[in-house]
Amino acid sequence: PIGRAANPCCRWRSRFITMSQTCLVAQIGARMHYAVPRLLQQEGRLAHLYTDICAVKGWPRALNLVPAPFRSVQMRRLLGRTPLGVPRSRITAFTAFGRQYAQRLRRAATPSDTTSTVIWAGRTFCKKIIGCGLGDAAAVYTFNNAGLELLQHARERGRFTVMEQTIAPKQIECDWLRGEHEKFPDWEPAPAQDRFLNEFIAREADEWQAADVIICGSEFVREGIAQCGGPVHRCKVVPYGVDSFFRATERTPHHGPLRVLTVGAIGLRKGSPYVLAAARQLRQGATFRMVGQIKARPNAVAQLREAVELAGPVPRSEMLAHFQWADVFLLPSLCEGSATAAYEALACGLPVIATPNTGTIVRDGVEGFIVPTRDVGGIVKSLEKLVNDRNFLREMSKKARQRSTEFNFSVYRTNLLAALSPAKRTPSLNERLLSTP
Repeated sequence: PIGRAANPCCRWRSRFITMSQTCLVAQIGARMHYAVPRLLQQEGRLAHLYTDICAVKGWPRALNLVPAPFRSVQMRRLLGRTPLGVPRSRITAFTAFGRQYAQRLRRAATPSDTTSTVIWAGRTFCKKIIGCGLGDAAAVYTFNNAGLELLQHARERGRFTVMEQTIAPKQIECDWLRGEHEKFPDWEPAPAQDRFLNEFIAREADEWQAADVIICGSEFVREGIAQCGGPVHRCKVVPYGVDSFFRATERTPHHGPLRVLTVGAIGLRKGSPYVLAAARQLRQGATFRMVGQIKARPNAVAQLREAVELAGPVPRSEMLAHFQWADVFLLPSLCEGSATAAYEALACGLPVIATPNTGTIVRDGVEGFIVPTRDVGGIVKSLEKLVNDRNFLREMSKKARQRSTEFNFSVYRTNLLAALSPAKRTPSLNERLLSTP
């Protein structure tokens, strides 16, 4: 392992990681079904996975003893937190912390409460990992808003530091949502009421500075970092991939209304008001279903229920059934990273209608349609093409499947490992002088 000592003469060696060295992953939640630690384990490069609540560690393991018919939705979602292929010996789950974090988020009554809780969780998580030590890991891999102290700690000790920006920067998100709160005041509390927003934004920027490499799922994310004055030269765009779980069987044609599926938190950022507007205009030709946590206020939810089926949050193990139900996937987001649900939809043969801000790999007119943000007319026009021409729908479905094979889990693994292993640069004269005995 490189750079165990925190001295200047070895700092130039910490700016790369070779294929034989291992990486510590710090991850709250089951981001992309633990894709990063899973692929590192497959390559023999996972030093350790630190997380909050995991189904294979601590008391959550006991939930497997509950008969399937008696498992609640919360139980099923928790049991889905399983890093497949990662040995239990390489997993540390801070279960009590994870439960406390979840409880604090549930009790959060205002945007300030939520943001302060996220900041608290990131700091607490990092401190717990630092207390356990970095071991022989040559690198650490963290995710935005939950890695600052760990990145700084690792960098001081000459370790290679990686931070994944899973969504466009918070400042970019706020810029996009500002007009939405004015246009739809009854949907969500305005971010201007968040007393901790500036601290959150500053913490995010500090994470960029502490990272040797910043992984971005799309150009939209990279451009957002550039707009915020971040170190864009450290950014590497690595589109995501989807594993074999989302490989649906051949779709069965039906003769009813077009079935339109949206997956993700229901609120302003995901463009939910525009899904509602499209559903109202296409009542006779299409039926709409939204799957995900409901973040909108009761009045907005009541309006949605008049035109859209709300399925609520669904465990990953049950998502395939919803993709198989649908004919097309719709995600008119204002701000994303690179929405994994869109990859999953393509793998299931669903044409995808999305905005440029979704960070999707869809090509306009090939596997779906790219429509401008806030453009209800563009959404309706795209859906009407599929309503009126089912042969075109079937052709797009075939191309969607093909596109997903170009961005599967194997391709993602190759691209991410390449991003983590940049070529060794030549040390500067000053660095060579410092390293001379």
